[in-house]
Amino acid sequence: MRTHFISYSVVLSLLLATASCGKKDRPPAPVPGPPTGLVLLSAKLDNTAALAVSSNYNIKPGVIFRLSFNNALDRATVGASVSIKENGSSIVPVDLAYENGDSTVAIRPLAPLKYLTRYVAATGNSVKTVKGGALVLASSYTFITQIDSTDKFPVVSDNALLDLVQQQTFKYFWDYGHPVSGLARERSNSGAETVTSGGSGFGIMSIPVAISRGFISRAAGLTRMQTIVGFLKNTAQKFHGAFPHWLNGTTGVVIPFSSKDDGADLVETSYLVAGLLTARQYFNGADVAETNLRNDINTIWNGVEWSWFRKSNENVLYWHWSPVNNWDMNHKIQGWNECLITYIMAASSTSFGIPQAVYREGFARNGAMQNGNTYFGYPLPLGSANGGPLFFAHYSFMGINPNGLSDIYANYQTQVTNHTKINYEYCRANPRGYFGYSTACWGLTASDVPAGYNANEPNNDLGVISPTAALSSFPYTPTESMNALRFFYYKLGDKIWSQYGFTDAFSLHELWFAGSHLAIDQGPIIVMIENYRSGLIWNLLTSCPEIKNGMKNVLGFTAPYL
Repeated sequence: MRTHFISYSVVLSLLLATASCGKKDRPPAPVPGPPTGLVLLSAKLDNTAALAVSSNYNIKPGVIFRLSFNNALDRATVGASVSIKENGSSIVPVDLAYENGDSTVAIRPLAPLKYLTRYVAATGNSVKTVKGGALVLASSYTFITQIDSTDKFPVVSDNALLDLVQQQTFKYFWDYGHPVSGLARERSNSGAETVTSGGSGFGIMSIPVAISRGFISRAAGLTRMQTIVGFLKNTAQKFHGAFPHWLNGTTGVVIPFSSKDDGADLVETSYLVAGLLTARQYFNGADVAETNLRNDINTIWNGVEWSWFRKSNENVLYWHWSPVNNWDMNHKIQGWNECLITYIMAASSTSFGIPQAVYREGFARNGAMQNGNTYFGYPLPLGSANGGPLFFAHYSFMGINPNGLSDIYANYQTQVTNHTKINYEYCRANPRGYFGYSTACWGLTASDVPAGYNANEPNNDLGVISPTAALSSFPYTPTESMNALRFFYYKLGDKIWSQYGFTDAFSLHELWFAGSHLAIDQGPIIVMIENYRSGLIWNLLTSCPEIKNGMKNVLGFTAPYL
């Protein structure tokens, strides 16, 4: 028994010693090798890191798209998994090259990509490593190529280009004018019966321009004006002499602008009447036709009950009234905005005029419309921060010359010039990083946008440029506006130039180009370019004795022409 016990003890000791020696002498477990899965480490468009969460801009048409992974690729799986697609659908033929031990693939289009086009570069899940590891996460990268710097049309002199733009834009009012009323259709892409009172006023102002430039004859212009004035006098629906925003071009019946805006629109009426008075001053012949035209215009002009729109004799004008909804819109016309011309028209009326107090307390808000701050180095006398949309500097000043014009609130030459320069400098600085903004591509105002319509301005910037903004600013920023015109026509002309001049707006950032034309944007282009070139429309409207009296003696303005 004892012998067996000793034997067992020895054996046990030997076993323990052997186990101990084995643990001490065994080599460490091997370090796991690289993962067999495939991970995308980087993506580059040429030598710049590609962004997956937003679009990549200004990419060269000869771009090389590089994808770098953590493992060598199985080449047989790459071709079917990596791609470049035009607008995300049409496959672009590419060549593949491998770098860095096959862990990087360089994707090169066989032919240069198109300019100013959206592409999507992507890698799918089917790509594998040489060991069969699958891609962990598929990726895609959207990019937009560069603007084509070549000229889309033959280069002409700047004067010839201005002629061309005015003539082509005038076709919107002449060729596309309503066949019955002769008035301007609201827009080119909807509602062929919908004509606009304010836009028609701008179109009427363009007729003297067209005659003076030789686009149409005086006789043809007179005939069109007779049609327009006859319709406005005898057919168009009016409310206390004021016109609605929209009318049916055949029947003259109001078309509601909104649910309660189904009657008079005093602001739109002021644009229309300003156009009519401009035509009255232009068609100054002693013959019966032109004399009758002037008399009919006076009938319309003298019939507008401006003072009635003070509501209950308040010292402010109201924008809307309708026989159905009365004053429910309750929209006071207060500045600073596009409505100075409304108060000038009301103060100039010899039949339903307003006193100075309505302007000072209503529009100027006893000085509350003043600003006085400086933006981008330019002091702004009136209005909101950065000036608002540029139509504030256009609509009232299509017929009223701001040069040398002052009252107790502002120097209006400074106001409109600095407002425009602030808008220009904002676009040049491009604080929101929108693709395409530059010293040649600028101008924010109300226009169509990809999702509808928007009052574009520095404080409400959606990345949309409207040609009317820069082109209607020619009197204020001639150099900057000409640079914009050359860019719009020569560089983007294949995208935005049409039978009626420039389309309404575009966004290079979204790669969106409006197909529409709007009367209220087309008219200022023609008229304000002409004011820059000759001062024609300024001289015509401010030659009205009623306007001179209203501005000088009622409202208290001073100007060399008053």
